[in-house]
Amino acid sequence: MTMTEQPAPELDSAKLDEFIERFLTDLGAAAHAATVLVGDALGLYRAMADGQPVTPATLAERTGTDQRCVEEWLRAQAASRYVEYDPATERFRLPPEQAFALTNEHNPVFAPGGLQLAASMIKDVEKVVTAYRAGNGLPWHDHHPDLFVGVERFFRPNYIGNLCDNWLPALDGVVDKLAAGAHVADVGCGHGASTILMAQRYPASHFVGFDNHAPSVTAATAAAARAGVADRCRFEVAAASDFPGPEFDLVAYFDCLHDMGDPVGALRHARRRLKPDGTVLLVEPAAADRLEDNLNPIGRVFYSGSSMICTPNSLSQEVGLALGAQAGPERLRQIATQAGFSRFELAAETPFNLVIAARP
Repeated sequence: MTMTEQPAPELDSAKLDEFIERFLTDLGAAAHAATVLVGDALGLYRAMADGQPVTPATLAERTGTDQRCVEEWLRAQAASRYVEYDPATERFRLPPEQAFALTNEHNPVFAPGGLQLAASMIKDVEKVVTAYRAGNGLPWHDHHPDLFVGVERFFRPNYIGNLCDNWLPALDGVVDKLAAGAHVADVGCGHGASTILMAQRYPASHFVGFDNHAPSVTAATAAAARAGVADRCRFEVAAASDFPGPEFDLVAYFDCLHDMGDPVGALRHARRRLKPDGTVLLVEPAAADRLEDNLNPIGRVFYSGSSMICTPNSLSQEVGLALGAQAGPERLRQIATQAGFSRFELAAETPFNLVIAARP
């Protein structure tokens, strides 16, 4: 044994086998994620959405793709149980449940966007490694462009399912104001999915989305025009700590407060922009206050995303509080209290989100 060699540790073979099995599951999921994105981009799932069994040749003809590549792709989908395979006919079928989740972007469980977001994290590994070593963070705008699109496609289904039907009604008096005509700020709006959904539901109100990422503001403006709400829904480049405007009835933060370098300063500015009876809406990823209570599938997703995106982004900004995507309600209460809010209420809770109302 040389001076640098260490004796082999004594290992529990059962625990080692258990870990390797878990790793193989993760490896298979990561490899399969790429095939899902290929299917999404080429319309392969959409071409199977009628639920009828198909051969590789039929699917390739429908989508204008190479038959042999499509054959291997279908085999991968069958191995991951995304499609069904009938050995007797050698045909593949996309079940209706999978079709609903994989082909329709306008539903609350559309899935591929989450994998597009995850793919952006893989593409940015080298940048994140550099940020970890330097300790100066990684700004949002330095990420791969797939992040900006993936974030919208990942979060928008949840907003479709909850924002107007569950979250806003949970806020005391807010829906009545929106129906009568209110002024709303959506801070950290990204591509504007949340802003546009509110504008579509409440045509008497006026909405403005603020984001410090200019390309996202451009994309949001185009999306509002396509949705037919540009007359009451606009977007501006502005930081969370100095966005302009009149006094607002509602200032909303959808899954973004934890990304900010100075969330206290952001909320303090929101309080200054609120009407005396206004409300701040905070929608944050679901989390408990203690780490040990977040060691579950939801925590796994958000801790991983926070490690690659949210925490480095916060550290790249002034203050760099690095709240993290699993802050929990008590830490959020402390942030709101430091910003000067005297009333703080957990208005609703879903498997994926905490919905908080803060008032002066």
